[in-house]
Amino acid sequence: MKLYSAHLKADAEPVLVPEGFSCGALIFGPLWLAVHRAWVAAGLSFAAFVFIVMLVPEPAATILSAGLAIILGLIGNDLRSAALEHRGYTLLHVLAARGRDEAWMRLIASRPDLKARYRPEVT
Repeated sequence: MKLYSAHLKADAEPVLVPEGFSCGALIFGPLWLAVHRAWVAAGLSFAAFVFIVMLVPEPAATILSAGLAIILGLIGNDLRSAALEHRGYTLLHVLAARGRDEAWMRLIASRPDLKARYRPEVT
Protein backbone atom coordinates (compact mmCIF):
# COMPACT_ATOMS: atom_id res chain seq x y z
CA MET A 1 0.00 0.00 0.00
CA LYS A 2 1.10 3.52 -0.78
CA LEU A 3 0.08 6.71 0.94
CA TYR A 4 -1.18 9.75 -0.97
CA SER A 5 -2.07 13.16 0.38
CA ALA A 6 -5.03 14.83 -1.31
CA HIS A 7 -4.88 18.62 -1.56
CA LEU A 8 -7.88 20.77 -2.46
CA LYS A 9 -8.36 24.37 -3.55
CA ALA A 10 -11.68 26.05 -4.26
CA ASP A 11 -12.69 25.66 -7.91
CA ALA A 12 -9.65 23.55 -8.80
CA GLU A 13 -9.05 19.88 -9.37
CA PRO A 14 -7.79 18.01 -6.30
CA VAL A 15 -4.10 17.11 -6.40
CA LEU A 16 -2.75 13.78 -5.16
CA VAL A 17 0.84 13.75 -3.92
CA PRO A 18 2.47 10.40 -3.15
CA GLU A 19 4.11 10.20 0.24
CA GLY A 20 7.60 8.85 0.68
CA PHE A 21 10.78 8.74 -1.38
CA SER A 22 10.79 10.33 -4.84
CA CYS A 23 13.14 8.85 -7.44
CA GLY A 24 12.37 11.78 -9.75
CA ALA A 25 13.55 14.28 -7.15
CA LEU A 26 16.66 12.17 -6.52
CA ILE A 27 17.65 12.02 -10.19
CA PHE A 28 16.43 15.36 -11.55
CA GLY A 29 16.47 17.49 -8.36
CA PRO A 30 15.66 21.15 -9.06
CA LEU A 31 14.18 20.35 -12.48
CA TRP A 32 11.71 17.90 -10.89
CA LEU A 33 10.74 20.53 -8.33
CA ALA A 34 10.23 23.14 -11.06
CA VAL A 35 8.02 20.77 -13.07
CA HIS A 36 5.85 20.36 -9.97
CA ARG A 37 5.78 24.16 -9.49
CA ALA A 38 7.76 24.15 -6.24
CA TRP A 39 9.60 27.27 -7.41
CA VAL A 40 11.25 28.34 -4.17
CA ALA A 41 12.57 24.87 -3.41
CA ALA A 42 13.73 24.46 -7.03
CA GLY A 43 15.62 27.75 -6.93
CA LEU A 44 17.23 27.11 -3.57
CA SER A 45 18.29 23.58 -4.44
CA PHE A 46 19.68 24.73 -7.81
CA ALA A 47 21.63 27.48 -6.04
CA ALA A 48 22.95 24.93 -3.54
CA PHE A 49 24.16 22.67 -6.36
CA VAL A 50 25.85 25.62 -8.09
CA PHE A 51 27.54 26.79 -4.89
CA ILE A 52 28.77 23.26 -4.15
CA VAL A 53 30.26 22.90 -7.62
CA MET A 54 31.82 26.39 -7.62
CA LEU A 55 33.14 26.63 -4.06
CA VAL A 56 33.93 23.13 -2.83
CA PRO A 57 37.00 21.18 -4.00
CA GLU A 58 36.31 18.15 -6.16
CA PRO A 59 36.23 15.08 -3.92
CA ALA A 60 34.02 16.83 -1.39
CA ALA A 61 31.84 18.45 -4.10
CA THR A 62 30.79 15.04 -5.43
CA ILE A 63 29.95 13.78 -1.96
CA LEU A 64 27.97 16.93 -1.06
CA SER A 65 26.11 16.89 -4.38
CA ALA A 66 25.17 13.24 -3.88
CA GLY A 67 24.05 14.02 -0.34
CA LEU A 68 21.90 16.92 -1.53
CA ALA A 69 20.36 14.68 -4.21
CA ILE A 70 19.50 12.04 -1.60
CA ILE A 71 17.96 14.68 0.66
CA LEU A 72 15.84 15.95 -2.25
CA GLY A 73 14.70 12.38 -2.90
CA LEU A 74 13.69 12.02 0.74
CA ILE A 75 11.81 15.32 1.06
CA GLY A 76 10.83 16.06 -2.55
CA ASN A 77 7.16 15.16 -2.12
CA ASP A 78 7.02 17.13 1.13
CA LEU A 79 8.39 20.18 -0.69
CA ARG A 80 5.75 19.65 -3.36
CA SER A 81 3.01 19.54 -0.69
CA ALA A 82 4.39 22.71 0.90
CA ALA A 83 4.33 24.46 -2.48
CA LEU A 84 0.68 23.44 -2.92
CA GLU A 85 -0.16 24.86 0.50
CA HIS A 86 1.64 28.08 -0.43
CA ARG A 87 -0.60 28.32 -3.53
CA GLY A 88 -3.74 28.05 -1.40
CA TYR A 89 -4.40 24.31 -1.37
CA THR A 90 -5.37 22.65 1.89
CA LEU A 91 -4.65 19.09 2.94
CA LEU A 92 -7.93 17.26 2.59
CA HIS A 93 -7.16 13.58 3.21
CA VAL A 94 -4.35 11.09 3.49
CA LEU A 95 -5.30 8.01 1.50
CA ALA A 96 -3.88 4.49 1.51
CA ALA A 97 -4.19 2.74 -1.84
CA ARG A 98 -2.38 0.31 -4.14
CA GLY A 99 -2.00 2.95 -6.86
CA ARG A 100 -3.00 6.42 -7.99
CA ASP A 101 -6.26 5.28 -9.61
CA GLU A 102 -7.40 3.52 -6.45
CA ALA A 103 -6.47 6.61 -4.41
CA TRP A 104 -8.68 8.75 -6.68
CA MET A 105 -11.54 6.27 -6.27
CA ARG A 106 -11.19 6.34 -2.48
CA LEU A 107 -11.13 10.14 -2.50
CA ILE A 108 -14.23 10.35 -4.66
CA ALA A 109 -15.97 7.70 -2.51
CA SER A 110 -15.32 9.75 0.63
CA ARG A 111 -16.13 13.08 -1.05
CA PRO A 112 -18.72 12.56 -3.84
CA ASP A 113 -18.89 16.33 -4.38
CA LEU A 114 -15.39 16.18 -5.91
CA LYS A 115 -16.47 13.89 -8.75
CA ALA A 116 -17.29 16.85 -11.02
CA ARG A 117 -13.76 18.26 -10.56
CA TYR A 118 -11.91 15.01 -11.27
CA ARG A 119 -10.20 14.85 -14.67
CA PRO A 120 -8.35 11.56 -15.12
CA GLU A 121 -4.80 11.74 -16.49
CA VAL A 122 -4.38 10.57 -20.04
CA THR A 123 -1.42 8.24 -20.38
